Amino acid sequence: MTAPTLKNDIFLRALMREPVPYTPIWLMRQAGRYLPEYNETRAKAGSFLALAQNREYACEVTLQPLQRFDLDAAILFSDILTIPHAMGLGLDFQAGEGPKFAHPLRHEDDVKKLTVPDMSRLQYVFDAVALIRKELDGKVPLIGFAGSPWTVGCYMVEGQGSSDYRLIKTMLYSRPDLLHRILEVNAQATQQYLNAQIQAGAQAVMIFDSWGGVLADGMFQEFSLAYTRKVVQGLVREHEGRTIPVIVFTKGGAQWIESIAASGCDAVGLDWTASLGQVRQRVGDSVALQGNIDPMVLFGGDAAIRAQARKVIDDFGPVGQGGHVFNLGHGISRFTPPAAVATLVDEVHTYSRSKH
Repeated sequence: MTAPTLKNDIFLRALMREPVPYTPIWLMRQAGRYLPEYNETRAKAGSFLALAQNREYACEVTLQPLQRFDLDAAILFSDILTIPHAMGLGLDFQAGEGPKFAHPLRHEDDVKKLTVPDMSRLQYVFDAVALIRKELDGKVPLIGFAGSPWTVGCYMVEGQGSSDYRLIKTMLYSRPDLLHRILEVNAQATQQYLNAQIQAGAQAVMIFDSWGGVLADGMFQEFSLAYTRKVVQGLVREHEGRTIPVIVFTKGGAQWIESIAASGCDAVGLDWTASLGQVRQRVGDSVALQGNIDPMVLFGGDAAIRAQARKVIDDFGPVGQGGHVFNLGHGISRFTPPAAVATLVDEVHTYSRSKH
């Protein structure tokens, strides 16, 4: 099948630090609970997992935000915990409580038995990617994604989200050999998983290291970044005659920006605690930067949204040579008014065009 020509490749050009007419924007978790149409589709599917595992539903919710907003990229609707689910850890999403695993990794035997899952168990994800690419018909690029080996490992050991990471940090300090084994298996699985998404049609990929920032200095480099780097270095970087850019996002990771930028990725995502301008001074234009408005700005009303969007664009510096993809500093809140998103997208496009 010949892929349709991309009508808007500004997101990809910005990631490759090529000249762009304006700053492109997409939002982490842009297909989600803040949209009434998403909630309707999820209700039809019956559960979050049923939604993610049905390629038609996954495609439908991926495209919903693009029908409302002039976004410059689509991101696959899925979850970072699909890999451990395929490993047999028994993922379940409980209303109001988030993800839980029936069989977390708590004992040496559990860790020793852990293996890279057969990618056929994740075929529903690759089928969704292929269908979304077809339905997008070249409108904007499609982003594939995975969690980092460390972040996914946190859920595998804790069994659910955590406020103190006590169980995985206990393992880290008392049995680092076990944790390294989990992370090695995760890195191999994540590499295969992202490459299969690229083969199915993803035009850029993102690694979410959402919990990298909870690690001590030194531990971040050994237990998170080292394994993210392994994934990045094993990725297919060209497909369908185009470069496949790779974005790495470590929440709370700005203090390690030089090391993250040197991981082999094309772009680094930043949360709202970082200054784009200062980060750019530290890494030059060796990588593109993605981010980084505080998601809570979207509750501040139109004037605040427009003012803060301008501040982020001004902080990054000159627009025209690319290198900046506008995004939130983390996922969008489920309580966000959709009209606020429309204001943000409009301001980013209008203001960055005026700066060109």
